[in-house]
Formats: sequence, structure tokens, C-alpha cells
Amino acid sequence: MARSAKHQTAEAPLRRATPAPHWKKLRQGDRVRVQLAPGFDAAGVVDAITADHSAVWVHLDGGRGRTLLHCSDGVEILPYGD
Repeated sequence: MARSAKHQTAEAPLRRATPAPHWKKLRQGDRVRVQLAPGFDAAGVVDAITADHSAVWVHLDGGRGRTLLHCSDGVEILPYGD
């Protein structure tokens, strides 16, 4: 018989993830530059966006695949050329 386990949970309430204002301007098909960290950029095309603009699917150039980016991931998604 399994024991009852008490899992520790954070005491702080969850915060609502809010995308940067420029994320709300992104549209499917836009060319974008994804800044993963300072000095680590990748280019791609927006494939899909959630209704609240908090998550964006991007097809990365160079055959690097499709990636899901969330506004709380600490990445920047900028229109190409910015």
C-alpha cells in the first residue's frame, strides 16, 4: 500500500504571465529574431500564437525545427530588422 506523501509547494501565489507589448503585435507569418540570451540569436517565422499572446510557436531557420516560446521563458521575440 502506498504511503500518503505530502509534497512541498510554494507558498507564494502564482503570478499571471504577461507578454511584452510588442509580442501583441506579432502575427502568423512574421519574420522574427529570437534572442535566447545575450549574443545568442536565431531567426525564424511565426507559425502560431495563443489568443492571449503569451506563447508563440516559431519555425527556426536552418532546419532547426519549430519551438514553443512562452513570455515567462526570458526570451525576446523581435520583428526582423529591429
